[in-house]
Amino acid sequence: ASPLSLSGFVVGHAGLYQALAMFAVAYFIIGMTVLSVCAIATNGALDAGGAYYMISRALGPEFGGSIGIMFFLANVCGSALYVLGLVEAVVDSFGIPPGQKAGTGVHVLPQSYWYELLYGTVLLALCLLVCLVGASIYAKATFLIFLIVTGVLGTILVSFFATRPIGVPIRLPHFNGSETENGSFTGFSLATLRDNLGGGYGVDYTTGQMMSFSSVFAVMFNGCTGIMAGSNMSGDLKRPSYSIPRGTISAVLFTYLVYNLLAFLMCATCNRTLLQKDYGFLRDISIFPPLVTVGIYAATLSAAMSNLIGASRILYALARDDLFGRALALAKKTSASGNPVMAVILSWLVVQLVLFSGKLNTIAGVVTTFFLLVYATVNLACLALEWASAPNFRPTFRYFTWHTCLLGIAGCCVMMFLISPVSASASLGFLLILLLALHYLSPSSTWGYVSQALIFHQVRKYLLMLDVRKDHVKFWRPQMLLMVQNPRGSTRLIDFVNDLKKSGLYILGHVELQDLDTLPSDPLQPQQDSWLSLVDKLNVKAFVSLTLAPSVRHGVRQLLFTSGLGGMRPNTLVLGFYDDTAPQDSLARHPAFTSAREAVPLGFPPLRAPAAPKLLSDREYVGIVADALKMLRNVLLARQLESLDKVWELRRAASPPPTIHVWPVNLLRPDSARYADTCSLFLLQMACVLNMARAWRRARLRLFLCVEAGTMPHAQEEKLRQLLKDLRIQAQIQLVPWDAVTCLHWQTRQGPPGGPAPSEAAEEEEEAVNFPANATQVSDEYVCAANKLVLEQSPAPAVRFLYLPRPPADTSLYPLYLHQLELLTRGLGPTVLVHGVSAVTSTQL
Repeated sequence: ASPLSLSGFVVGHAGLYQALAMFAVAYFIIGMTVLSVCAIATNGALDAGGAYYMISRALGPEFGGSIGIMFFLANVCGSALYVLGLVEAVVDSFGIPPGQKAGTGVHVLPQSYWYELLYGTVLLALCLLVCLVGASIYAKATFLIFLIVTGVLGTILVSFFATRPIGVPIRLPHFNGSETENGSFTGFSLATLRDNLGGGYGVDYTTGQMMSFSSVFAVMFNGCTGIMAGSNMSGDLKRPSYSIPRGTISAVLFTYLVYNLLAFLMCATCNRTLLQKDYGFLRDISIFPPLVTVGIYAATLSAAMSNLIGASRILYALARDDLFGRALALAKKTSASGNPVMAVILSWLVVQLVLFSGKLNTIAGVVTTFFLLVYATVNLACLALEWASAPNFRPTFRYFTWHTCLLGIAGCCVMMFLISPVSASASLGFLLILLLALHYLSPSSTWGYVSQALIFHQVRKYLLMLDVRKDHVKFWRPQMLLMVQNPRGSTRLIDFVNDLKKSGLYILGHVELQDLDTLPSDPLQPQQDSWLSLVDKLNVKAFVSLTLAPSVRHGVRQLLFTSGLGGMRPNTLVLGFYDDTAPQDSLARHPAFTSAREAVPLGFPPLRAPAAPKLLSDREYVGIVADALKMLRNVLLARQLESLDKVWELRRAASPPPTIHVWPVNLLRPDSARYADTCSLFLLQMACVLNMARAWRRARLRLFLCVEAGTMPHAQEEKLRQLLKDLRIQAQIQLVPWDAVTCLHWQTRQGPPGGPAPSEAAEEEEEAVNFPANATQVSDEYVCAANKLVLEQSPAPAVRFLYLPRPPADTSLYPLYLHQLELLTRGLGPTVLVHGVSAVTSTQL
């Protein structure tokens, strides 16, 4: 349990070569971890908790809390391990030999499980007293112990040279009695060195278990973990960023040299029997045996105290951060001097429970696995900070790179599974459970998450790689900009567009009508949190973009020009419909905001009163649509989407399943009815995208093919069916005769149905001027007939998709255009008017 006795145990079983390899591997892992600890410790102010504090402030509360608990348990088990090691040394020195009923001389202590538990309890109580007094007395005690151990170490080194060859009788327990074997101290001998070069794993006489490389490494690694004691005391150090790097690196170099030197001296002077059968043989070969005993006791007691006080500081830091709520509330209490006495007492109780395991090598594997997991996470924290490339990560300790962090992580993970695959898997499972529990139950923190910095770094890199010049229609996806005046009246529309985005960009846009010149500060900043909370509560994957403008039209233009970044820019504008319907506060009735537990104060103003004037005119509204089309953005106008109860529509048990009605024809322009133009194909694509959303997969697409007398309806139907097959769209085609509607259209009344068709040049000319004559000459009677045609198709669908005609070029006709759209969609229920300007479908592989 100390460098003085641990080296003998390691080289006795593993031999010199494997012992040196073990020390090299252990100190490689520790060295890489120490570099990471030093980097984090010198990057800002450290508080209590050591490695826990570093990990939690770098990786966030989930990782920090789960690793903090595991580090606490590792220190607790480590303290118990050292106490059991000290009990073993005491019993070895003063215990009644096996087979004897009465002690002789100094051998007066009875040996049994319960007696050894009693001795461990007494020694642990001594550690508790020192830790309760406080960090100052602990520091003085450990410094005194350091002087004693240094003196003992010097005495032992002299003894290897000064002591003559001797035989050492070794009493070993054997059934109900004991047997004696003879070990030898040969002095410096080449033959002894050769015998001890290779491994010779035997049975550990304290546990009766067969030793192996992994079990010996597990015990040995626990003797090296004390180098983290300084970082555990970070809250008690005056200058942790100065003391931790110097103290920790000095401890690593000093103990590594001592271990290697002792290993060589032991292999050259002691035979295998002495090394394997008597872990306290240094007393027998020392020039002053009592001093060795005192040194072993002091070093082991110091390690036990170090782990106990380290565990208490971690527990106190966990309690103070409130990650586990009331469960650790008791550990927050401190003495007048600031010593966390309740955390010390709670840690002592847990160590006392671990002492019931009885044998030190029984828990060594678990403790080592926990420590390796903690060290791996410390390296991960430093690696994340380094890879995030944040300007504020500039530690004064520069002797590390991301390579050292990665090597430390790899070394820890490999050794974990080599030591004990079962313990490693169980530890990772326990860590995962803690991670998930903290993720869902712990309160949010203000520490800053390195994950956000890493995500930013990677997103920036990949956005630069997203080249708009390489866009292809095969990989097109909708990227939505939904304009929202007040979220209180738009929650169902926000949710509906979330279903339409198909893993694309989704932005909630809002225009505030104010002039920044007349304001003392930006009025949008205070609103940002309310919008982000809204996005979280509605569970939509959307960004928020707010802007100030003198008019809504100017604001929408700004957002269309500036929203998004690189290759992620909105290609589709979504607007609510402009009508006289009084807005309803759907936010107040939304399940996410009705439960008391989920109540969130959102800073959205009340809805506009029905009699109050609107923020934009009908002409300005149509102007926004015209602007978007000029900017080659697709446009969706959503009417009565707030009446769409998606949950009821899609989960009702009625048969047949809900339908989505699709009308891919310009109902206001029957003479231009084509199903394969850009706009019709875009409309088909949007209906298909909605049907592909998880919530809408049960719905069925119904496509309406308008036919007139004298045409070949079945040929048209077959042609449309082939188009759907090529586009891989599953939809039911329904033929709809509409002679009764088209006969009311002004072009039909002007000439016979079989009259000459307009030439291609004439059609292009009409398209160029956006059908101004059509807008003025289409009668309300015709539009109402078209509305009735759509309405008569039963059963009533969950939502309808209609073709949105292009606004007229003459801006004076904007109110008439909007009036015709209102008549066309009146009473239809949830309806989406769609106009597409970009090619979005592909029949290619």
